[in-house]
Amino acid sequence: MKISIFGTSYVGLVTGACLANLGHQVLCIDIDTAKIKTLQEGQIPFYEPGLEELTIRNKSRLHFSSNIDEGVAFGEVIFNCVGTPSNDDGSANLEYVFSVVKAAARSDSKKLLVIKSTVPPGTARKCQQMIKEINPAANIDIVSNPEFLREGLAIRAFNYPDKIVVGAANDQAFHLMRKVYSGRLRTYLPVVETDLETAELIKYANNSFLSTKISFINEIANICDRTGADVKMVAMALGMDYRISPRFLNPGVGYGGSCFPKDVKALAHTAKEVGYRARLFEEVMALNDRQKSVLVEKVLAASNNDITGKTFCVWGLAFKPNTSDMREAPAITIISELLKHGARIRAYDPKAVEEAKHFFGDSITYCATAEEAAQDSDGILVITEWDEFRNVNLSELKMKTKRIFDGRNIYEPELVKEEGFQYHGMGRR
Repeated sequence: MKISIFGTSYVGLVTGACLANLGHQVLCIDIDTAKIKTLQEGQIPFYEPGLEELTIRNKSRLHFSSNIDEGVAFGEVIFNCVGTPSNDDGSANLEYVFSVVKAAARSDSKKLLVIKSTVPPGTARKCQQMIKEINPAANIDIVSNPEFLREGLAIRAFNYPDKIVVGAANDQAFHLMRKVYSGRLRTYLPVVETDLETAELIKYANNSFLSTKISFINEIANICDRTGADVKMVAMALGMDYRISPRFLNPGVGYGGSCFPKDVKALAHTAKEVGYRARLFEEVMALNDRQKSVLVEKVLAASNNDITGKTFCVWGLAFKPNTSDMREAPAITIISELLKHGARIRAYDPKAVEEAKHFFGDSITYCATAEEAAQDSDGILVITEWDEFRNVNLSELKMKTKRIFDGRNIYEPELVKEEGFQYHGMGRR
């Protein structure tokens, strides 16, 4: 099949490369000509394990262009993968989604327009109405097919999905979507076929539930800090209950990224628009914002509330491991607060240093290794749980003060203490 992908950021590029790998001819479109030039040269503008290799392997089937009309004409199926950032009121900004719809509406050929961007319920029907108003003769079906990629594991998530959600209004659209995802490799697919609004809400509900689960265990960790209980044991016991499961029961410094914060805000705003106040999700957002300051509070408490002139090492800048993405990353809040209190920062991240420079400029020191970042520091803050941090030989670190503020609970407190360190975890001592 010929498939056009509009938007070459995270969702669009991963989707395009994976669909090409299934045997489809794919044309990726983006109005950012510099990004398209970079992609045509075989370079990926962000880090995702395996993506560069996948694009190179499928270069005969994966193409890039900034010509919008070419993209509309090329694909019998058009994927709308543009961003839907948050507006100031928490609603989803659909400007870019609608711009792709308007471009597709000019086509007189039979098309299937797939809304893969995360959008509030009712958006697909608005798109359908928009097409009719622009071109009454258009023969374009609309499908809602929200993405469930996981940064750092995106290619595996595409190839072995928990579910593929498809919302459509007719059987022909469902059939064509099964053909898109079957490609030439896979036979069994866990497809959920439903109406447009349900498909759109499934994505919001999915991410809001996971955000709520993270905030729940963070709140338990905060209670553990004050009672002396061990959150690791609490979480392990909770996870033994099959109704709960152990996934997403790892306390930390809060969630970030391009999806969870944005989607919880958008769901709460959607509820407000239909006359309902979603207080649970309002509190999830508030708790997550508070959680980003907990590690700073621990640093201050361990330093008599004065860190002026002290140097702290930060391990991890990306919002999660195996990505360079710093959107809504807890590190942004944590480092900013430390700087406000007069501290100096030496930071290291395996992939996100260049991205971090857009946020901090030269206000912090960027290091080439974890060991270099810890040099002469007054403490280590673990913010992102990269595997390599678990393997650092703590006894060889040359620090002024041996303290670890473990924002992801990657270390066992007793083992760290045996190396002569003070340990400050999240719900652990």
